[in-house]
Amino acid sequence: MTQSPIITLQNIAVSFDGEAVLKDFNLNIRDGEFVTLLGPSGCGKTTTLRIIGGFVRPDAGDVFFSGKKINDVPPHKREVNTIFQKYALFPHLNVYDNVAFGMRVHGKTESQVKAKVHEMLQMVNLEGFAHRNVNLLSGGQQQRVAIARALANEPKVLLLDEPLGALDLKLRKDMQVELKKIQQQTGITFLFVTHDQEEALSMSDTVVVMDKGIIQQIGTPQDIYNEPRNAFVADFIGESNIVDGVMREDYVAEFAGHKFRCVDKGFQPNEPVDVVIRPEDIDVVEPEEGHLSGVVTSVNFRGVHYEIIVDVNGFKWMIQSTDFQPEGKQIGMMLQPDDIHIMKKSEYSGMFGDYSSFSDEMDDASVLDEEEGER
Repeated sequence: MTQSPIITLQNIAVSFDGEAVLKDFNLNIRDGEFVTLLGPSGCGKTTTLRIIGGFVRPDAGDVFFSGKKINDVPPHKREVNTIFQKYALFPHLNVYDNVAFGMRVHGKTESQVKAKVHEMLQMVNLEGFAHRNVNLLSGGQQQRVAIARALANEPKVLLLDEPLGALDLKLRKDMQVELKKIQQQTGITFLFVTHDQEEALSMSDTVVVMDKGIIQQIGTPQDIYNEPRNAFVADFIGESNIVDGVMREDYVAEFAGHKFRCVDKGFQPNEPVDVVIRPEDIDVVEPEEGHLSGVVTSVNFRGVHYEIIVDVNGFKWMIQSTDFQPEGKQIGMMLQPDDIHIMKKSEYSGMFGDYSSFSDEMDDASVLDEEEGER
């Protein structure tokens, strides 16, 4: 894999109706990478994709493709293709003609078209579907046709805007594996947009976490999960207990009324910090054996593990454990030094990490789902 950037966004700024969507945005995407833009709705992910595709012109800043500035290059002349959540297949064309469409527009001969369509349908496991009506295909099959059509033009970069959003859970998981395999097979740079953290972690070489038009962190899925840079990243990627703490000295943090050994250093003596502890890293022990102890206030079975909420002096912690703990039981919590992650204070400090509202959030979410279903 070459390490030179195929796409560079430099000091990009975009506003819609006077509201800033991207602010002084800088990003390098290396050739041959699977890069995911991850963040909540409205954080600027899709706008970033559309700038690269040429559908949105930035108010300020430059877009480079293999070192050449492409601000003024129209979408159809850029070496990128886009797959949207709504696949935009041509309903009057069969599978073969949908995949062939772009190649015919670019003046390929019918023999070239035929060979390429066959190759693409083989790659997306749709051999034998060439003459099917696209309207009679399942959602997953339609998506495979959209992928085949996009790849048939041999773009240098494939832009994917929430392409799995319309699929059911099992199909999403299957397609995650499929997309990663296709990306590795073709060596094409994939830039994928999602708000689904699991999708980002399972598919990407590099994850770009965004909020409010600003990049919060860039790294491998392992880096982002294990060493979040601030409370937003820690909360958005997986579940996290985030508590106020103080770094007394290198490798010693104080939080929840106790001092703990940790593996972090480089903070000022007695610097206020955010402390992150992942729910799966907490060991449940007898109350007298734990560093902390509290009362179980709720238990949810999640298939592989139990999600246990524990009240420790008014702060609600989440634990993920394969061992059942009944509501009302007093339990101890044991933490090892490498289970404790220290982050600098940020604008997001104090906003996340206490599961006091966890049950209420679940209730609200189910009510919303019912209301959505009625519309």
